[in-house]
Amino acid sequence: MQVTGSPCDNAGMYLRRNLKKKNGADYDCWTLVESVRTERGPRQRIVATIGKLPGLDREERIGWDEIGRILSGKPRPEPGLFRQIEEPPSWAKVNVSGVSVERLRHFGDVYLGLLLWHRLGLADFSREAMPAGREDIPWSIMATLLVLARFCAPSSELQIAESWYEKSALDDLLGVPVDKVNEDRLYRALDTLLPHKDSLCRHLQNRYGELFGSTFDFLFYDITSTYFEGSAKGNPQAKRGYSRDSRPDCSQVCIGLVTTREGLPIAYEVFDGNRTDVTTTQEMVGIMEQKYGKAGRVWVMDRGMVSEGNLEYFRRAGAHYLVGTPKSMLRKFEQQLLEQDWEKVQNGVEVKISTLPEGPDETFVLCRSPGRKEKENAILNRFVVRLEASLKKLVEQAEAGKLKDRQKVERRIGRLLEQNSRAAALFSIDVTEGSDKKLSITMRKNEERYQKALDSGGSYILRTNWIESDPKTVWDTYIKLTEVEDSFRTEKHDLGMRPIYHRKQDRAQAHILVCFIALAMWRTLQQWMKASGLGTAPRKLIEELRELKSLDVLLPTRDKTIRLRMVATPEKHLKVLLQRMKMLIPNRPKIIENVVEKMA
Repeated sequence: MQVTGSPCDNAGMYLRRNLKKKNGADYDCWTLVESVRTERGPRQRIVATIGKLPGLDREERIGWDEIGRILSGKPRPEPGLFRQIEEPPSWAKVNVSGVSVERLRHFGDVYLGLLLWHRLGLADFSREAMPAGREDIPWSIMATLLVLARFCAPSSELQIAESWYEKSALDDLLGVPVDKVNEDRLYRALDTLLPHKDSLCRHLQNRYGELFGSTFDFLFYDITSTYFEGSAKGNPQAKRGYSRDSRPDCSQVCIGLVTTREGLPIAYEVFDGNRTDVTTTQEMVGIMEQKYGKAGRVWVMDRGMVSEGNLEYFRRAGAHYLVGTPKSMLRKFEQQLLEQDWEKVQNGVEVKISTLPEGPDETFVLCRSPGRKEKENAILNRFVVRLEASLKKLVEQAEAGKLKDRQKVERRIGRLLEQNSRAAALFSIDVTEGSDKKLSITMRKNEERYQKALDSGGSYILRTNWIESDPKTVWDTYIKLTEVEDSFRTEKHDLGMRPIYHRKQDRAQAHILVCFIALAMWRTLQQWMKASGLGTAPRKLIEELRELKSLDVLLPTRDKTIRLRMVATPEKHLKVLLQRMKMLIPNRPKIIENVVEKMA
């Protein structure tokens, strides 16, 4: 689905770091930049400049013992009447030449991930769903580790166990020693997490309502595919089909995703890899109603999910829909497309309401975009020119008597029409054979149909039985489908859902579930950033926070070495981001008692 000129066509808002010199001094600041599409192409504009904030240097003094309280969101206890808030300083004579730093770990990104994990209530959910038993490490903690790794630095379970975990500060934050994290334990954590998929989706729905006031009167549904490396013979769902990843040579599964208006993921289902989009609609709607009950929802879907049978299914069930329509339906509205009573909804996009006298009680919203028309017509003309030139070449070869085999000629014509399918309907080709066995090819271009295709370029139709008379409201709602498409891009690129290396069906589904939970955290972070005035591009923020490290400082004294565990002081520009998001980090060191060493 492509809608030129829509607000969701924007690449989004992201953070740009700026380095300036003023009066000989370096000055760091952030600007919030929005990328927008205009009639002249993509442009960037500065939405806000984020400079040095008031009170930036007055940091709240917190230590490592506060981490648990911050993550759980519990209020800080009030000090007693005679309680000293600040601990008195400790003094020791240190051999400066022997000071060293060890155990450098990534802290900022995993700490952010843990904050999101707790904010979504997933820590409490996993403890209740997977209560601790006789295992060394609770499965709820291993599930946390799997999702945090997927969120911060997507990698395989083997890589998590062999390198990623020991380079992060999670052993301090989760309390799990490095030697307890291995590939086998991570795989078993996948198996333990998968049975709780449906209850987890219900938990997220409730949590979205508490955090963002989300309602579920509109459900946005779309489908994608992700492919397997290897044959995946142990997975009956792994089949070859239409690949959105341009890998038709690989087996795949299809994934149907349902989101809210804000793009928050609330449910998903995994289908066989050879399922066509249109065949999943009724099944998905039935699954949602069975698991989460019936309600007066409006289902919003792209034209690839729609058939007359599906729309009749919605009407029989008393459900509402808002869908795109095939290009062929434009022929029924040719006259309305030429009229001038259009309403502008944004730069380059116009809409108007229309109806059909026959058929069910539905509303049609006609939409057109000059920018999209120019693009579609340019694509059409490229196919027309290429197909016409190839057909003329065949005609000339036939006239010269170079073509002898009629079946071969017809196959060549078929391949040309397939390769140039956008223009194929504009041409009619006849191949005849004379008494002298000479082949003759006649080619005709339908100029009237060609002109109609040019006139209707950039136009599309929305179809709904939702009672709404404002075409702008209908269009604004439909355009939110791009949030689902953005979720698929996030899962595949930022969260590494593809390709799937697991051979067994349950393991592959557990992998997809981990990606789904990480997507919920990603979308929650976007809402958090948006509320903080930091745009909607989490990857940039995660990369910046990854540079925030924890480390051990070794201070040699006369009779022992003191090991202090601490978090490095953030750069000024990073302090701005942390303060914007109201993220507190430990800025008081912790003495590691069990690693104090006697000096020789």
